[in-house]
Amino acid sequence: MFIQSVYPCIRTIHYRNRGALNVCWVEERKPCPPSFPRLSLRPLGDGPSRSFCLHVSNSVAQTTPLPPPECRLTGMPKEKYDPPDPRRLYTIMSAEEAANGKKSHWAELEITGRVRNLSSSLWTLTHLTALHMNNNNLSRLPPEIAKLPHLVYLNLSSNKLRSLPAELGNMVSLRELLLNNNCLRVLPYELGRLFQLQTLGLKGNPLSQDILNLYQEPDGTRKLLNYMLDNLAVHPEQLPQRPWITLKERDQTMPTAVFTVMCYNVLCDKYATRQLYGYCPSWALNWEYRKKGIMEEITNCDADIISLQEVETEQYYTFFMETLKERGYDGFFCPKSRAKLVSEQERKHVDGCAVFFKTEKFALVQKHTVEFNQVAMANSEGSEVMLNRVMTKDNIGVAVLLEVKKELFAGGLKSPTEKQLLLVANAHMHWDPEYSDVKLIQTMMFLSELKSIAERASVSNGSTPSTSDSSSIPIVLCADLNSLPDSGVVEYLSNGGVAENHKDFKELRYSECLTNFSCNGKNGKPDGSITHSFQLKSAYESNLMPYTNYTYDFKGVIDYIFFSKTHMSVLGLLGPLETQWLVDNCITGCPHPHIPSDHFSLLTQLEYHLPLPSLNGLHLAIHR
Repeated sequence: MFIQSVYPCIRTIHYRNRGALNVCWVEERKPCPPSFPRLSLRPLGDGPSRSFCLHVSNSVAQTTPLPPPECRLTGMPKEKYDPPDPRRLYTIMSAEEAANGKKSHWAELEITGRVRNLSSSLWTLTHLTALHMNNNNLSRLPPEIAKLPHLVYLNLSSNKLRSLPAELGNMVSLRELLLNNNCLRVLPYELGRLFQLQTLGLKGNPLSQDILNLYQEPDGTRKLLNYMLDNLAVHPEQLPQRPWITLKERDQTMPTAVFTVMCYNVLCDKYATRQLYGYCPSWALNWEYRKKGIMEEITNCDADIISLQEVETEQYYTFFMETLKERGYDGFFCPKSRAKLVSEQERKHVDGCAVFFKTEKFALVQKHTVEFNQVAMANSEGSEVMLNRVMTKDNIGVAVLLEVKKELFAGGLKSPTEKQLLLVANAHMHWDPEYSDVKLIQTMMFLSELKSIAERASVSNGSTPSTSDSSSIPIVLCADLNSLPDSGVVEYLSNGGVAENHKDFKELRYSECLTNFSCNGKNGKPDGSITHSFQLKSAYESNLMPYTNYTYDFKGVIDYIFFSKTHMSVLGLLGPLETQWLVDNCITGCPHPHIPSDHFSLLTQLEYHLPLPSLNGLHLAIHR
């Protein structure tokens, strides 16, 4: 009951013991927040009589298959860890076996014999996961130990070590580090970066009393590592600038409007915990610290349109809106659907999506919220999977219909005489990699609603209901899609549709209700594909951005800016932070003291082309 009081979304906790494998999973009664970790069992103490507690983590036991590397959230500690069996058996391959081509597969190595120095050949064994070097005469540990990045277990007990190299802190795969009975008086603070470490053996060392007092407290290993990480000097002192990539020059032959668009998941305070981001110092996860870096990122980009995800309700009104209004922005925000179901105090911390725009360049015409659970319920057509999988997720999207002010247009012979509209949409799709079907359907629902908004706007802008066309109003779609570039979601947006039997639907029975979201409704394409009427293109193409989300567990592209390719083109965009720089500076993941979110912002400069006049009823094509 305690767990269910902390995690009200949990219906049932299942636990199964299958030989050496402990499996624990959870059934949800309602959607948990995206950052809520999963649960597993963790041993307390050592020996045959050790007890177990329910442990909050982001994944199941290490021996079970992990979900696909789409957007698994970072947990701490990581998977269930089973230390090496102390009753190790050794066999020597015979010459005959070797001659017959028999292969040996070993990931553990034991070095014994009162060894004083280590051969440099050891550092070539990068496949090792366990290294036993206890009961030797080592007085120093070479910094090259960090060249064994897959080590999970390292036993250096009962040597004569007087110091440890700072590079030991780069071995973030370590779960067990035994340093008992050495001559250590100090520890490098870099050990604090070993955020997955579960066992740290320090007994029998002449360490300072302050360190020993902290270590001997309940959960002393974790407290000591946290103390070291929080007091570790931050290197490097600042980030390098991300490059601006120019793709083309502005068209001078006709009137065009040029504006910039930013898309940024800011990581709301509720999800920024040490349990999820154990590699980040606690002070750098604190909202009062992070919000300065977030606003600095936003103001440095100085975008004309800003789309933010994971904005907490209270922070929208007291921080984002208040700060950006002083810089000439107006905005619109809506929290996730659960805000209607919780208390007023809890509502302050429900996150949602926000869109800001510079009032000197745009005027607000309309604002809209799309609640995916409501759309799913209205279009379920009796589908159980639609009700049980899609309707239970409380993600939302927002849209603002803007008028582009005439002063923004330049070049060509004259400025436009008619009102020029722009539909800006922003959404945050469901996070779980196991729910690719939900993400794809949420995206379909969103575009279906945007189509209705655009059609109504087209009528109010002078078209007749019979001739209204959603594609006549250009759209900019910003989103954290929680989907990789090869997903059904991105295929649907980029290609204008997907097959109704696409693998991301997981062979679940959605077909009856999916046609409601196709651009032609029930009279969709005879080939059974689900389509949309917007001709969209991603601003970041050709792998220009190798990652938008950068954590220990996952590094990849899940954030996007799409735009109507019939009305707009990309002039330039903000490139990535160099991957090698992150690696060279041992930045395991974000957030980081210099990087306030686990996402990197996207920024693009778009050129809005006026529709060309028709000749004898034919519209001239614009070549881009």
